[in-house]
Amino acid sequence: MTAGNEPAPEPGQNQFSTRGFIFGRVVPTLILAAIVSAAAVLLLVWSTREADRFATEGQRRLFNMAVTDMTEAIAHEQESVTFWDDSVLKLRDGTDVEWIDGNLGSWLSTYFGHDSVYVLDPENRPVFASEGTRRLPPQVFSGVAAEVLPLVEAVRALRRKADPSDIGEKMDSVGASDLAIVRGHPAIVSAKPVISDTGTIGEPLGQEFVHVAVRYLDGSFLENLGERYLFRDLGFVTDTSGIASGLQSFALADDGGTTLGYFTWRPMLPGQAVFRNLMPVLAGLCAIAILGLCLFLWLLYRRSAALSATEARMHYMALHDTLTGLPNRAMFVTRLERALRSSLSGPGGTALLYVDLDHFKRVNDTLGHPAGDRLIQEVGNRLQRLIRETDTVARFGGDEFAIVMAGVTEEAHVLHLCERIVDSAREPFSIEGNQVFIGVSIGYAIAWSGGPGRNELVRRADVALYRAKSLGRNRCVVYTQDMDALLQERRRIETDLRAALRAGGQLAVYYQPIFATRSRVLTGFEALLRWNHPERGAISPEVFIPIAEDIGLIEEIGGWVMAEACRTAAGWPGLTISVNVSALELRDPSYASRLAELMGNAGLPAERLELELTESAMIDSPGVHAETLQVLRRMGVRLVIDDFGTGFSNLGRLQSLEVDRIKIDRSFIQALGRSANDAAIVRAIIDLAHATVLETTAEGVETEEQNAQIDALGCDSVQGFLFSEALSREHACALVQARARDAAPEVRLCGPVGDMAGPG
Repeated sequence: MTAGNEPAPEPGQNQFSTRGFIFGRVVPTLILAAIVSAAAVLLLVWSTREADRFATEGQRRLFNMAVTDMTEAIAHEQESVTFWDDSVLKLRDGTDVEWIDGNLGSWLSTYFGHDSVYVLDPENRPVFASEGTRRLPPQVFSGVAAEVLPLVEAVRALRRKADPSDIGEKMDSVGASDLAIVRGHPAIVSAKPVISDTGTIGEPLGQEFVHVAVRYLDGSFLENLGERYLFRDLGFVTDTSGIASGLQSFALADDGGTTLGYFTWRPMLPGQAVFRNLMPVLAGLCAIAILGLCLFLWLLYRRSAALSATEARMHYMALHDTLTGLPNRAMFVTRLERALRSSLSGPGGTALLYVDLDHFKRVNDTLGHPAGDRLIQEVGNRLQRLIRETDTVARFGGDEFAIVMAGVTEEAHVLHLCERIVDSAREPFSIEGNQVFIGVSIGYAIAWSGGPGRNELVRRADVALYRAKSLGRNRCVVYTQDMDALLQERRRIETDLRAALRAGGQLAVYYQPIFATRSRVLTGFEALLRWNHPERGAISPEVFIPIAEDIGLIEEIGGWVMAEACRTAAGWPGLTISVNVSALELRDPSYASRLAELMGNAGLPAERLELELTESAMIDSPGVHAETLQVLRRMGVRLVIDDFGTGFSNLGRLQSLEVDRIKIDRSFIQALGRSANDAAIVRAIIDLAHATVLETTAEGVETEEQNAQIDALGCDSVQGFLFSEALSREHACALVQARARDAAPEVRLCGPVGDMAGPG
């Protein structure tokens, strides 16, 4: 079986029961619609009640605000005549009653609407009384004395206290006011002292006249309040029994909390008005919604068969890869388990092949992701053509494929399929007018009758694939027991590497000198990391650096090496220090700032630091990676391509790389004298580098013959065992000191310098 056929509809799948549809879809939907409609009505009722409650509370606050404002207004209006030298003099004289009435009595009634006015002498005897514009005998004060005298005494006490804080911000003198029932009317009573406004008339405290103003709240006050705030049927009652049905009330209380009576009015209820206006609209909307719902249910009933087909299609998509149409991981698991069950009851076994494309990322990076997708499709087509009808090829995502072979009788059949897949992948793929060459790595495992289960078989195939990649790719490898030992070895290295970082003392930085090719003058060093395991001895960086990148330790290790190298090189004036940097480190947006801080702490100028990166790290540098490289160049740090010629780029790409130096890979140097092609490649690299103002360094120079050819080709600098192995810090410092003693020391070949070398 190949990609797996779409499942055909089962008999009766598109036949639907009307009764089942009604009770399964229509009835629950209508019940839900009824519940939603009822909830909408209840919500509207609740919101209207809340709106009415808020409106009523607002009207009560208006009453309170109106009474408070009126109380403050009366006191302020009194001050217009009580805070006046003329009033003090006229009251002391007491003979000009017409003036007193015109200014302290009837004028307040005519202009401000005060209902009653009383003036008391220092012994609280009434000397003047008026009601409206009528002057009355002072003796009428006895009818209101009980309500007024406590306020008068409060005013005299405030005057004797003489505390400026008792005078309000808007007032010029102290005063007292309260609510009371005066002559059967709810009223505001306000008392103010009659005092000098200029301060030129002296008078003992407590010996001033007191002016009392009364403003009734059940007459013109209610009329004005109703007109201003649109209160309907506004009135005043002394007890709750007088409140008619449908009216709201506001309790009027004095400062002592005693209720004097109730303002009543017919409230404005906007919520009820809104409810009356919205209810027909809501009913119409509900009717439209129900009709629309019925129409929807009818369409749903008509299209049930189409929906069933769509569900089948969705089921197919859930089990197949959208790009290639191959089974995905979910179907792969089902097919594998079915094959394993069959192997238990029948002859033969089950083979599982993991297929991974080699260098697939380079296709994406050079031709774009659409080309990569097209390549994946072509690979899937080739795999389908190679397998049997009973086999299954699946795609897990990315460039990973898996093949399940059921009924395997001989391992040779599996090996034959693997070889055909490898050979097929070597044939070029035509993608968008480009010929693309890739390879495949295959790891496979076989479960014979009674063999491992699904999880173990998957693990074994994965282990075999890892082994195929580690052996150089483009091959197939069958799982063997010793591969587990290799994985265990890798895990031990991971554990020991973590322990080495925690304990310290095992990792060390060594320094390989770099010399000018022609003069053999020391120009700098390359920092190299060495791991001296206490039990295993020296472990090659080619072993533990990839592991450090896989397990996320490369940034910690790289930071430590960079710090050690910068601190050491800071004491080597005029020499450069080259440090290898992983592409994973450059993905950190803060890498450049941390490096700048590290160089500043070490005292190393940026132009003396060279960062060595692989070709792929320079070319495959999107997003943050590319921004980090730009920041490093602006800082003055030099960028170097390490092992140039081994990556996926060509010489033409060299012109677009913003670097300062390239290091020619040792494989080309070691082939000098044996291969004319390699010599031509080295010459082309050097010539193109010089044409683009780049420096060149030859790695791995081991013989005088190689050095002579490098010199003849014009390479700028060299490094290798011919000149010196990697040196410990102490021996590297000794070499620098020897250079300082002699501006151009003679370089001896691996003699005394070589004796100083640590682990190479």
